[in-house]
Amino acid sequence: MLSRRRDFLKLTAGLVTSASLAPRISLAQPAVKIGTAVLADYGLAGPVIIAAEKGFFKEQGVNAEFLPFRGGPDLLKAVMVGEVLIGVTGSTDIIQFREAGSPIKMVATHGEGNNFVIVTSPDGPAIGELKGKAIGVTRPGSASWILTRMAVKAQGWDPDRDVKILGLGGLDAQLAALTRKEIAAFIWGDYGGVSVAQGRTKVIFKVETITPKWISFIEYSSEDQIKKNPEQVRGSIRAMFQAFKFMKANPEESARITSAKLESGTIKKRLPLDEHYTTEFTPVRL
Repeated sequence: MLSRRRDFLKLTAGLVTSASLAPRISLAQPAVKIGTAVLADYGLAGPVIIAAEKGFFKEQGVNAEFLPFRGGPDLLKAVMVGEVLIGVTGSTDIIQFREAGSPIKMVATHGEGNNFVIVTSPDGPAIGELKGKAIGVTRPGSASWILTRMAVKAQGWDPDRDVKILGLGGLDAQLAALTRKEIAAFIWGDYGGVSVAQGRTKVIFKVETITPKWISFIEYSSEDQIKKNPEQVRGSIRAMFQAFKFMKANPEESARITSAKLESGTIKKRLPLDEHYTTEFTPVRL
């Protein structure tokens, strides 16, 4: 027992000092989701995968989960309802979504130039031979859709009449449709690196030739999340920029980590393209 007030004060002071030197125990942060417009695009998905695998999100106090989508419009819906904190997508999405009235704002950007390319099969047609043929994109209204229309116009063609632009989703679906010759070509980011490296496609058009100044990738969030969870948004962006730095310094390790995740998203069942749509209600041009 303590018999004197002085002994009590000494002990109290010692406890306070010990507590100040002890490691702080932080409460667990609620899980947040970081979404990408597509899965198999190294420039979009890579930084999120690396930030999660290397612990950069945790370093920034963010309990983050990676959630890929099948296109920019699908990602937007998830951001708007609060399912996803930050969306990583093509730069055109922010302009068209805000124009449509969606209360979102770009919070960061990474990557210089336009990394989209139009690819075909190794024995496929040249860009000038695509007139009258089908070109695959992720979704109508997405960055890939807009850039394909721009590329078609650059050939002097009408994108509504001279080609068919089909929204097919992710890289797996695009490659399957190309293999079955249901499309003649498709557009993809990261300079088509994944499919070209596999020997499954060849580049026939670089979109950067018609967009000398371009922002390839952006990160955005809803205005509501920016207001309510600024620290989570800030921490997530910092973690991804840590990942960018790591990817530049360690390209081989980064590719190995990322490729395992990209391959895990491949669909197993491939259906003929004509099973995905009907022309029963398509207006006839007179």
